[in-house]
Amino acid sequence: MTADFDRSDLEVVHDDGSRIVAGEPVADDAAIDVALRPRTLDAFIGQQRVKDQLGLVLQAASARGRAADHVLLAGPPGLGKTTLSMIIAAELGMPLRVTSGPALQHAGDLAAVLSSLVPGEVLFLDEIHRMSRAAEEMLYLAMEDFRVDIIVGKGPGATAIPLELPQFTLVGATTRAGLLPGPLRDRFGFTAYMDFYETADLRAILARSAALLDVATTPDAAAEIADRSRGTPRVANRLLRRVRDFAQVRADGHVDLDVARSALALYEVDEIGLDRLDRAVLDALLRRFGGGPVGLSTLAVAVGEEPETVETVCEPFLVRAGFLARTPRGRVATTAAWAHLGLAAPAGSTATLPFGDQTPTGTDAAGPI
Repeated sequence: MTADFDRSDLEVVHDDGSRIVAGEPVADDAAIDVALRPRTLDAFIGQQRVKDQLGLVLQAASARGRAADHVLLAGPPGLGKTTLSMIIAAELGMPLRVTSGPALQHAGDLAAVLSSLVPGEVLFLDEIHRMSRAAEEMLYLAMEDFRVDIIVGKGPGATAIPLELPQFTLVGATTRAGLLPGPLRDRFGFTAYMDFYETADLRAILARSAALLDVATTPDAAAEIADRSRGTPRVANRLLRRVRDFAQVRADGHVDLDVARSALALYEVDEIGLDRLDRAVLDALLRRFGGGPVGLSTLAVAVGEEPETVETVCEPFLVRAGFLARTPRGRVATTAAWAHLGLAAPAGSTATLPFGDQTPTGTDAAGPI
């Protein structure tokens, strides 16, 4: 299998400018992800609670000979929501139809998809929170009563023609479950909230991926890659491929601990998974603003990025890692951030004060929150 995936490029940034530690898929992920994805629930590593619950739902539906309840998969990108949707269809022995919320901008778009479903088919709707309001309202009726109303004509002469649909299973995936309206969430019979993976699970995933990619990897090298993968299988597999490239070009093709560390250093991924942009945000917060509080816009200008990039790309992991806190006065670095960059927190720094001692206001001296 190696010949299908060998690459000798050692660029730190992908061709499309995305980050190597990003949970979202990038250009060269798709083909390899297909080969690495497990096909059954038993082969799916991690998310044991979700697997046990989902397994019961699917087994019960198969025993009844009916379509399974609609399933909502919620969680950060890269945790396996698309893979689980494919497994659901495989476990039920039904075909899978794939579409996404941004592709359904009109009710007619959704009606065309729904009217072509066959009985029992699994419809995977990715990024369901980005579906248009008109399509969303049509989906309510389709999920509950398995029919849609087609409006023919305009104005007072318009007529609603009911169109009966075969029973199907909708699998919705979202990275932002809070954006889904209540009526839509309530129509899902089962909701799975996916968590970031433990290091042990990531090591098992890397061992399986290394075998499929024919990469000779030592256990301590796999552990090193897992520790830097930010709890995300997609990131772990991407780092494994970059380490493999490094080993083929600058070593003997065998991935040991030293090779893994050298490769990850080249790609600027540190011991806990921070990349150049993450460290730039922390460095600006600590060195330029004394640990904060500082407004988001000001912090973004300091690192030369858009505020939305800092807020949606960097902050989630920095907050989860305990390096940054969001307060009413702005962003504040914690003592762990000072320690990680090898700096001493100044006396009286807000990082060492309890949140109750930070006076909440709408703005801070460095800019708006």
